[in-house]
Amino acid sequence: MKTSSTIATPELPKTDPRVKLIAAKIKKENHKADALIEILHTAQNAYGYLPVNVLKYITKELHLPPSRVFSTVSFYHFFSLKSKGEHTCLVCTGTACYVKGAQLILNEIEKQFALKPGHVTADNKFGVQVARCIGACGLAPAVVLDDEVLAKVKTEEIADKINAKIVTS
Repeated sequence: MKTSSTIATPELPKTDPRVKLIAAKIKKENHKADALIEILHTAQNAYGYLPVNVLKYITKELHLPPSRVFSTVSFYHFFSLKSKGEHTCLVCTGTACYVKGAQLILNEIEKQFALKPGHVTADNKFGVQVARCIGACGLAPAVVLDDEVLAKVKTEEIADKINAKIVTS
């Protein structure tokens, strides 16, 4: 069995501000394994997802077995091993949202952007995700576009709202 000290870790560019941010967080937490989730959050916020080489770096720095880091990442829904896109659209498919048209919204996004949930455009500008419930049932159907919660979304308006976000960036 390999231990974290024998894992071949690709060298991350030390001048990359994202790497500096993660290294600072690891140092602040004194390389403690108990801080894994906080460090993973820092890495995901920096990259938008968790690249494998970054996970290997974290594994090495925290002296953890890779199985612990990867199982943590795969267990929690908010961590992602692949890019979700520069801009993300999260469509709630909970009962209230579904009944009030979440599937129609997803169909419209697929029609307008040729994207199914879980996919990202080739240029990595835009990605579509679904969530079982975002806890905003009174706003159904709800969509989270980047960090903005959109309430009572109408199918015919969603493409314009997405395009407005993509164009303004």
